[in-house]
Amino acid sequence: MATIKDVAAEAGLSVGTVSRILNNRGYISPKAREKVESAMRKLKYQPNEIARSLSQSNSSMVGIIIPMLFNPYFPTLLKYLEDELEARGMQPLLFVSDGDEEKEIRFLDKCKKNRVSGIILCSGNFKAVRLVDYSVPVVSIERMGLDGAISVVCDNYNGGKLAAGHLIEKGCKHLVMIAGDQDEAMPADGRVSGFEEKARENRIEAKVYHATKEMFHLQDYHTLVENVFDGNSSMDGLFCSSDVIAATAIQIASKHGIRVPEDLKVIGFDDTWYSASITPTLTTIRQPVKEMAMIAISSLEAAMKAGTFPSSTIKLDVSLVVREST
Repeated sequence: MATIKDVAAEAGLSVGTVSRILNNRGYISPKAREKVESAMRKLKYQPNEIARSLSQSNSSMVGIIIPMLFNPYFPTLLKYLEDELEARGMQPLLFVSDGDEEKEIRFLDKCKKNRVSGIILCSGNFKAVRLVDYSVPVVSIERMGLDGAISVVCDNYNGGKLAAGHLIEKGCKHLVMIAGDQDEAMPADGRVSGFEEKARENRIEAKVYHATKEMFHLQDYHTLVENVFDGNSSMDGLFCSSDVIAATAIQIASKHGIRVPEDLKVIGFDDTWYSASITPTLTTIRQPVKEMAMIAISSLEAAMKAGTFPSSTIKLDVSLVVREST
């Protein structure tokens, strides 16, 4: 593996000059910069961003904390975040928390130690943490509004209304929703509020069941979904707060001899690649993940340049994507 000394020797420059070019310090002639860039390409040299950050006030890295990788929503979000960072000459420093609050706090401290230029929070609550103490802009995605952070969320309330409205339009009279964990307040709670409100407006029976935090982190909802089916023999419309839960419901419906959509209509939430890959294909509420990632990174970059980190909330529209399950 090439080192900075190898690059200096190939370019015919001192190690100090190469270091100044890599860290963009002081005047550098275009000719010297061209020599270094040519040597780096030839030697396939990749600068060590963490090491470089130690000699700068901040690195070109952005810390990203996510709860998991095996729900398709999070790898999709991560891909779009990485694309946006790369387009701006920045790099992600990724942490996967597994829902461990102590890990999440340690990861924030690691971000500070590595002098990241900003932080993206897709995991945890962090209400007890003074984000302003980290002295970098922070953007949260689908987290509750945090002091000192820009919050990017989708219109979860309208998503719940769209789901209930579609099921009602399809003739469903006995609605059930399987929602997320209710131990922590989250923007996704709006999905329940919108669903219940639309059902009330139409005088339609609606029940809501909640998953646990453990189910979320294991992404295993089978026991809960089985209980929902066992306790709701008249259920004809089911709204799930994620595509993963909805896919589980379709699987269990098949096991019980319940036909989707003839006997039961099912709607998910997110519109990840997963929703178009199952049978029947899944009607779902599209969360604009790509647009949320773009806004998150552009907001982070604007805050970096301004040097001020005010709290604010940016809400994006959702939409109904109709497929075979309804």
